[in-house]
Amino acid sequence: MRIHYLQHVPFEGLASIEQWATKKDYILTATKFYNGETLPSVDDLDWVIVMGGPMNIYEDDKYPWLTLEKHFIKEAIKKNKIVTGICLGSQILADVLGSKVYKGQEKEIGWYPIEVTTEAQKYPVFASFPTSLFVFHWHGDTFDLPSGAVRLAYSEVCPNQAFIYGDRVLGLQFHLESTKDSIRQIIENCVSELVAGKYIQKPEEMLARDDNFSNINTAMYGILEYFTTFMK
Repeated sequence: MRIHYLQHVPFEGLASIEQWATKKDYILTATKFYNGETLPSVDDLDWVIVMGGPMNIYEDDKYPWLTLEKHFIKEAIKKNKIVTGICLGSQILADVLGSKVYKGQEKEIGWYPIEVTTEAQKYPVFASFPTSLFVFHWHGDTFDLPSGAVRLAYSEVCPNQAFIYGDRVLGLQFHLESTKDSIRQIIENCVSELVAGKYIQKPEEMLARDDNFSNINTAMYGILEYFTTFMK
């Protein structure tokens, strides 16, 4: 299994996904755009994971690599690769698939529940997913559901939290990969976003939910294991 991930900032890496891939002894490579790294050939990969970041998907003028990244993801989807987008990654996926990405009615930062749709229960990728789960959020933008995609999850403030397109393209606006250390890094680098808000928690609240970390990582591993079935 050849997994390639796209990383936008130094403080938003794979977290628990890296632990999983390392235990599986999969080939793991990366394009770290903040270091000016170039993209590989899509043909050399089985799976593309698109990580998060504080930028917006429409800031191509500020981050020229966004344009290249979108073309790369579009090609990966066209060539039937597994593609998983997390947070910003899900918004890039939505944009590539032709839907609108825009500022949400509220920022969601911290641990808030998502609800799984009835449609999601028909899809093996969410087969072992609980109907409701506290997940970690850090986003201000959101997206409309892409044409041809199926909505998998929603929250009180955000109607589109997860979607699947075909059977190999998955967008998760929330974080299941997070560990206490990865959240601590985001807090340290994005502390200016922690203003008063209905759905914005304080740092100590985010880091105190030990059970939540175990729950989201278990859910993440279930999704990852599902996608490995395409390679057998």
